[in-house]
Amino acid sequence: MRYRCLSFPLAPWVGSHLPVTTGYLALNNLRQNSGKLQKGDDGLEVPIGKGRTARKAYSLDEISLVPAPFGVDPDDVDVSLTIKDLVLEIPILASAMDAAVDEKVALELSRLGGLAVFNLEGLHFRYDDVRDVIDKIVAAPKEEAVSVLQEIYREPIKQELIEKKIGWVVRQGGRVAAAATPGRALDLLPVGVSAGACVAVVQSTVTTARFRSRTRQPIPWERLIGDLKVPVIVGNCVSYEGAWELMEAGADGVLVGVGPGAACTTRQVVGVGVPQATAIADVAAARDDFEKRTGKRVVVIADGGMRTGADLVKALACGADGLMIGSPIAATAEAPGRGYHWGMAMPHPGLPRGTRIYVGQKTTLKGLLLGPASRDDGTQNLVGALRNGLALCGAHNIKEMHQCPLVIAPTIGFEGKGLQKEQGVGQGR
Repeated sequence: MRYRCLSFPLAPWVGSHLPVTTGYLALNNLRQNSGKLQKGDDGLEVPIGKGRTARKAYSLDEISLVPAPFGVDPDDVDVSLTIKDLVLEIPILASAMDAAVDEKVALELSRLGGLAVFNLEGLHFRYDDVRDVIDKIVAAPKEEAVSVLQEIYREPIKQELIEKKIGWVVRQGGRVAAAATPGRALDLLPVGVSAGACVAVVQSTVTTARFRSRTRQPIPWERLIGDLKVPVIVGNCVSYEGAWELMEAGADGVLVGVGPGAACTTRQVVGVGVPQATAIADVAAARDDFEKRTGKRVVVIADGGMRTGADLVKALACGADGLMIGSPIAATAEAPGRGYHWGMAMPHPGLPRGTRIYVGQKTTLKGLLLGPASRDDGTQNLVGALRNGLALCGAHNIKEMHQCPLVIAPTIGFEGKGLQKEQGVGQGR
């Protein structure tokens, strides 16, 4: 593996395995140039007070990609994603959010080559017909939106609706994933898989392999994963150690991201989160080391904080294998939220960690993913952006993209774009 560093010895690091680059250096040369910088270092820490230090971390907006000195035909770029024995033609997953995913979206995304994730604890499995309750959510005044959602989500989850709605997608020839929180995974995921879900997802704000409690038992990971007989994705996580332990527990994929989503307020409510570029790089380092140790490759799926083609391409360059998006899906004509989107934890009865936002209905699902784009801001034809971004960086596939050189450039999105900003067009929107 080649390691990348700035021309001076102590380069800032994006994550556990991705230093910033203007050129290539072998690891041995890197170690000779600096005795302090070693593979696996978490980056340079700075003091924030007496006895406490903090590590610098980077968001996707703060980095940019260095194009390769050779070109690749975008038509020759392979953007497929393999999760255990499941192959997706495009690396896009729709997040398990009620305003983004219903049966029709799941079927259409499957036909386009991606995978939608159903939230088995969501609206669609509490109500057979969700149109009236979505009308109430959309019509609620801003000040009352939380209480309206809390009341709506008090309706019990119905097993027969899981069987009915997932079964419908499968009978139409589609594929779909099913998600549940750790507390409901043991009872709900087997129902979803039995109904035809081809992937099971265990997801919460932060999911860990170890859980300490005086009153509640941890998930028996080995039994859960062994019984489901389908690929199991677990999340979310943002650290090398947390990801490694989920992989050891048997996860076939891990979700990366705490709080970057457009409708999420976790970072403000509880103060927890790591910027996505660094989080992805750290988890990707765990994946690479885990594969070397065990021979098993666990897919890393960046979850949230991505709206444009540039965001998606940067996430792959940081080490992601797959990409999970919510608000862009919610902004399509097919989405059930009617132009609105709300956080997964917004209806929580005790501590809501999401909000309702207006995202509009900007294009179709096909237009969002495959184009043609009718906007010039990178928010449509996302797969086309992926192919062209990888091609410009000299990558024939996603794994090769993990070697793309990076630069720290927090203002690059505004460089030379004064007129766009003044006129509210392109990158000035």
